[in-house]
Amino acid sequence: MHLNNTDHIIRTADRLLHRTGSRDPEIIAEELNIRIYGVPFQKQKGVYKILKRNRCIFVKEDLEEPMRQIVLLHEIGHDQLHRRQASLFQEFNLFDMNRNIMEYEANLFAAQIMLPDEEVIDYIYQGYSVCQIAGVMNSDINLVALKAADLSRRGYSFRILEHNNTFLQ
Repeated sequence: MHLNNTDHIIRTADRLLHRTGSRDPEIIAEELNIRIYGVPFQKQKGVYKILKRNRCIFVKEDLEEPMRQIVLLHEIGHDQLHRRQASLFQEFNLFDMNRNIMEYEANLFAAQIMLPDEEVIDYIYQGYSVCQIAGVMNSDINLVALKAADLSRRGYSFRILEHNNTFLQ
């Protein structure tokens, strides 16, 4: 069961890109009035919460790029797609797409913001592997594979790249 259909997720991300004119999660969060706090999480990489009407992202303080950007975009995805459910979020293994559809949706949202369609399509048609695309686009292999799978779903014709559904755990 999906909370949001895939096309809605893509449209929401695209509208936000148009509104902010940026793919930078710090700029997007500022534009949306979402506060970002670094915290010393042991395992968890990020959490989106609404506290006293303040929208907040708590991100593991020692994450390196590009993972920090991916986590921030993922949490912004929760803000844009799951704000109503934010007060119900429990501390569980965030980013596990096998156990929670909201995590899949937030990952797809992050992929749409971080990875421009045209660039990914161009690299795929040039014969780049998912690993090579992730390298040249400074992203994660699994986010690139998720993006490629969605592009295929939208009608582009190429071999779907494998991805690990628990890559952000």
